[in-house]
Amino acid sequence: MTAAVQSREATVAAPGKNQPPQRGGGVRTTLWIWLFLIPTVVLYGVYTVYPIFASYWFSFVEWNGFEESKTWVGLRNYREVLADPLFWNSFRITALFTVAAVPLKVVASLLVALLLNSPRLPLRNLFRTAFFLPVVTTTAIVGVVMQFVFDPADGPINRLLVKLGVVDQGINFLGDSSTALWTVVGVYSWKWFGVTLIYWLAALQTIPDEVYEAAQIDGAGRLAMLRSITMPLLKPFTIIITLLTLEATLKVFDLMLTMTNGGPFFSTEVVEIYIYRWAFAATVPQLGLASAAAVLFGLFVCVLGLFQLLGIRAARKAGGSR
Repeated sequence: MTAAVQSREATVAAPGKNQPPQRGGGVRTTLWIWLFLIPTVVLYGVYTVYPIFASYWFSFVEWNGFEESKTWVGLRNYREVLADPLFWNSFRITALFTVAAVPLKVVASLLVALLLNSPRLPLRNLFRTAFFLPVVTTTAIVGVVMQFVFDPADGPINRLLVKLGVVDQGINFLGDSSTALWTVVGVYSWKWFGVTLIYWLAALQTIPDEVYEAAQIDGAGRLAMLRSITMPLLKPFTIIITLLTLEATLKVFDLMLTMTNGGPFFSTEVVEIYIYRWAFAATVPQLGLASAAAVLFGLFVCVLGLFQLLGIRAARKAGGSR
């Protein structure tokens, strides 16, 4: 009893033990954290926050980007953009591109993920790496290379089609308004296929193996397990992955610019290229008009973001009810 009391007193009397942490050390740590964050905060503010707020101001003025003076025009830029048929054409092209690319990426990547998730598949890690390699390739470089790949005269795609007897002469995939958009859809889906694939693989890892083992004991086949176990459990992830893919599909500027530059005849001019054309590619740049189009497109993206939040909430409810 006496030894226990002495040991307890010695522990209490020992320096540095059971004492509250020094406040000065916590302050210094916080200061160091903010010191390391300063470059990121400054760069983010200069190259992201400021351009966003500046675009709102520019949308109410007439400015060519070179002269110092700016003329206040109010809502005139918005009226001109909304009255421009090419703006609505670019909106239609963006919608077509999204409607075509999102289901293609989501469904195709899910099928591949189901195959690559099987432990019985040989070299599955090699296949995962191969599918993800295009993601880390610079998009602008991919666009330039694809111009040579789809060249109607000497591109490897057309040479293969002619050699197989599918066509008599090369197809101008990027120069024909009936094929240009769908060609970019295919290249875009291939380029970013690995990202959606990783989403599905991560979702499949959340399904316990014990569920499949119990189903096998009950005599369920692979199709039955896919229909009754895998797909119902993937429902909340399906909503989130679809929304993430939809949002990512709106960012196709660099690939579309390098492959088609919005042509031919504005058949691949998405909203981003419409904004770029008025801001930088026009003979007389119209920064106010381009900013108004950017603000309208930004509001549309915000609405999609709202749907994304609602979708995430629905996915959480679906995940909690399973």
